[in-house]
Amino acid sequence: MLQMTALELNELIEQEMVSNPILEEVMPGEEVQEISDNILDQNANGSAETLTNGASDTQSYADDRAEFGEPEPFEADLGSPNGTAESVGAETDFSEDTPADSRDAFDEIDYGREFQDYLDPGYRTQEIEYKDDAPSFEQFLSHTESLSEHLEWQLNMLDLSDSEREAAVAVIGDLDEDGRLCVPLEDIATMAGCSIDVAEKARQAVMGLDPVGCGAMDVKECLLAQLNAEGMGESLAADLVRLHLEDLQPHRLQHLAKDTGRDIHELNDEIQKIRLLDPYPGRRYAAEEATYVAPEVYIEKLDDEYVVYFTDDGSPRLRISPTYHQLLDQSETSKEAKDFIKEKVRSAVDLLRNIEHRRQTIYRVVECIVNRQRAFLDHGVEHIKPMMLKDVAEDIGMHLSTISRVVNRKYAHTPQGVIELRRFFSEGMLNEEGEEVSTRILKLKIKKMIEDEDTKHPLTDDQIAKILSKEGVKLSRRTVAKYRDQMNIPGSRERKTVI
Repeated sequence: MLQMTALELNELIEQEMVSNPILEEVMPGEEVQEISDNILDQNANGSAETLTNGASDTQSYADDRAEFGEPEPFEADLGSPNGTAESVGAETDFSEDTPADSRDAFDEIDYGREFQDYLDPGYRTQEIEYKDDAPSFEQFLSHTESLSEHLEWQLNMLDLSDSEREAAVAVIGDLDEDGRLCVPLEDIATMAGCSIDVAEKARQAVMGLDPVGCGAMDVKECLLAQLNAEGMGESLAADLVRLHLEDLQPHRLQHLAKDTGRDIHELNDEIQKIRLLDPYPGRRYAAEEATYVAPEVYIEKLDDEYVVYFTDDGSPRLRISPTYHQLLDQSETSKEAKDFIKEKVRSAVDLLRNIEHRRQTIYRVVECIVNRQRAFLDHGVEHIKPMMLKDVAEDIGMHLSTISRVVNRKYAHTPQGVIELRRFFSEGMLNEEGEEVSTRILKLKIKKMIEDEDTKHPLTDDQIAKILSKEGVKLSRRTVAKYRDQMNIPGSRERKTVI
């Protein structure tokens, strides 16, 4: 449960509410009653261990946050060593004298009165007149058109033979998310039951559809298809793609000018045209599922202090149903029913305590993060301090793996925005003054230097290392190159522009 996100926890709670009738949701405005009197008999002498706050609210946590610690283990013994429950509070054990025809308390519940708000109200509350021709809700749902749907719709407007159309559908069905044909043309011919020539003609037809280039075997063929569609199939740009594609990305203008015998300015103009093309036309129709992020905690500054709190995120507020507590105290309730209730009560208490333990653990970790990263919360990412998982583990006395589970996939709403807890952690190194500097800050400095550089004379990794050394941070050229690669920034040769 500790490694679950808030959304996953809500799903678990809903599943437990379905499978465990002892759990019930506290409605807004309803008073949460404390069910703790003689639910389970804990000791052989008949004294009852109370279920601490049996109506535990999943939104609550200890008021005195300085007193947070590991919760006391639940020591309820719900039965004898052989697994059979022996006593339940005021309950007396069933014996041979118990009448066999004892009425079940469940039969005495007036379901019509208790659950009338949830039963079918019938015609008397039918105040809305529904029309037969009213649009269904499905018509209001948005649908993102896929690449295959977009291409097949256009395919219907082409004048193709049956075999060509079948081969074109096979081509569309075997495109990857980039729009590339990921199977050999022979397989397309086999699936469509046609010749290789027909399959190739169908592939060319697909490549001419929007977006142009889908169905190409590689980047070169994709770019050439787009140039042909724009009437530039015989242009210098097409020749550069066809013969010198490997020299275009590193921007080797001098080398291209020597091989083609063309002026550098003319080559640069053609390269700009090529850069307007899309080497991955299928990606614009790639359906990426949205990732929903729900902040686990909120960090706000009140006066000069930061406050960490949980907010009402819509998750159910749970309690142990008092109805089943009453059933346990009734002598008419059968032994099988009482055994079932006691089993479900134990499961419900475990769930409520695990939820509370999860909240307390997250709170303690976030509170430690706030104490260590106050400068970041005040002034931004440039002031983040190096912090490791083991630092927090040592501060609050928890295992390193526990801290890792807490910060994984959990978010906090801070004055600097919604941030994943793991983003607060980074390695560091010492500067000449003996202060620790976060590697994240060093990467930001390197990125800033590259953004401000003269593109005709870009900074090399060695030059960047020397600049940082003058600022009191000693990094090797290899370390600078590693940080640059992690930020997906090309080297100085690729960044250089001649014009």
